[in-house]
Amino acid sequence: MIDSTITLRPVKKEDEDFLWEILYQAIYVGPNEEAPPPSILEEPEISRYLIDWGRDYDQGWIAEVADSGETLGAAWLRLWKDESESGYGFYALDYPELTIALLPKARGQGIGTALMKRLIENARKIHPGVSLSVANESPARRLYGRLGFKTVSEDENSIIMVLIF
Repeated sequence: MIDSTITLRPVKKEDEDFLWEILYQAIYVGPNEEAPPPSILEEPEISRYLIDWGRDYDQGWIAEVADSGETLGAAWLRLWKDESESGYGFYALDYPELTIALLPKARGQGIGTALMKRLIENARKIHPGVSLSVANESPARRLYGRLGFKTVSEDENSIIMVLIF
């Protein structure tokens, strides 16, 4: 669990620039791989995770330093309008897809786990479950498994995992 110097709060409209920064951080870059250019966020397959933020059922949480308000990471859910606009972790139209990432300096401190638990706690009230996509090699797979996510499909690069409430 995170210590008292870190707080979690709901995403606000003015957090959108930070969410774009976190979306970039959510792109898995394996060992010995070069990160893609920031312009990758302009690709429709990526930008759909945040474009028009604030639609019905968009919800998210920000982790920040309690004293300074310095943002460290975010997790959010997006419900897709139809399969044609869905993301990499699409499972079903009534299962929102989860995106999460932390700034590199905030990783390994339990902040991601706290964000996930808070997001899941709130999602349980209105959705039958949530889905996500994770790279095969990503260490985040273990976190998702500990939180109850199950693999529903897998290819050579990524896995779709679902948490059913």
